[in-house]
Amino acid sequence: MAAEQPPKYRLVREVGRGSYGVVYEAAVSETGLRVAVKRMRCSVPETVELALQEFWALRSVQSRHRNVIRLEECLLQSGPGAGTLQPVSRRHHRETGGHLQLVETCLKGRRAPAGAGSCFLWFVMEYCDGGNLNDYLLSRAPDCRLHRSCMQQLGSALAFLHRHHIVHRDLKPDNVLVSQGPAGPELKVADFGLSKVCQGNVNQHRFSSACGSDFYMAPEVYEGRYTAKADIFSLGILFWAMIEMITFRDADSQKELLGVYICQGKNLLSVGEALLENPNFELQIPLKNKKSMPSEVCSLIIDMLALNSKERLDASQLEIRIEQLSYGEKRQRSGA
Repeated sequence: MAAEQPPKYRLVREVGRGSYGVVYEAAVSETGLRVAVKRMRCSVPETVELALQEFWALRSVQSRHRNVIRLEECLLQSGPGAGTLQPVSRRHHRETGGHLQLVETCLKGRRAPAGAGSCFLWFVMEYCDGGNLNDYLLSRAPDCRLHRSCMQQLGSALAFLHRHHIVHRDLKPDNVLVSQGPAGPELKVADFGLSKVCQGNVNQHRFSSACGSDFYMAPEVYEGRYTAKADIFSLGILFWAMIEMITFRDADSQKELLGVYICQGKNLLSVGEALLENPNFELQIPLKNKKSMPSEVCSLIIDMLALNSKERLDASQLEIRIEQLSYGEKRQRSGA
């Protein structure tokens, strides 16, 4: 009998847990290189769909962007007991159809084949040692240079995703990871479970399923008629919350989270809902201190949060606007 092969990855510790999966710090057994492993149980249609959306979004990005999380590989774990790990790829799907058959079985509500046991998808990704952007920002004093860097990186990442026909649909600080580098923090847009890969121009593709995180959702998402410009609105809320350090306490976890909201008595209303209820509602930007936000940044955020999505910037325009920000600094002339 052949000797049993050692596992390719060694799970070191759990670093995060959500409704649909668990994220671990792991190490490549042969080299010791650190990676992150997100393991999602594919036992019900909801988790199968989320796992597949994340897989197709990350695999559809042919070239890599430094501010989008890098997928090293995706593995299918199935079978009785611990099961075996098999690489998942487009070619594997086309040639064998095995994984797609399993997915179809789950989605149609039929029982999995006898002896199949549990089924998991493992997303092996680059490891980010700085945690998520929410925790990273709240553990530091406000810093305009850091804010500008975050805006540039996230604006560039979103323009890249939209050019590659990917709409994220759940942009928020918890879904942005931080990797510490010699030149400062490097942000990585992550968690593509709600994303969609579109055909053609993302700004013309219409979505109908409302999804995302309440305080970051655009007004039109609540109505179930929206395009990729909903991502621009979410990023505008992120920028606003980051610069003014506006937070709320999550009712379930009691964790402090960045996010802008509107107070109506004792109730907290998302900016998107407030604009939807009252189209004439004027956002007070900045909310706390005029000195905390240069007028050009304030103007940019107002344009990102336009009620009418047609009046909102698209991702390419946003990237250019962010690059043009002086953030209160005088620009040097070329050749000076």
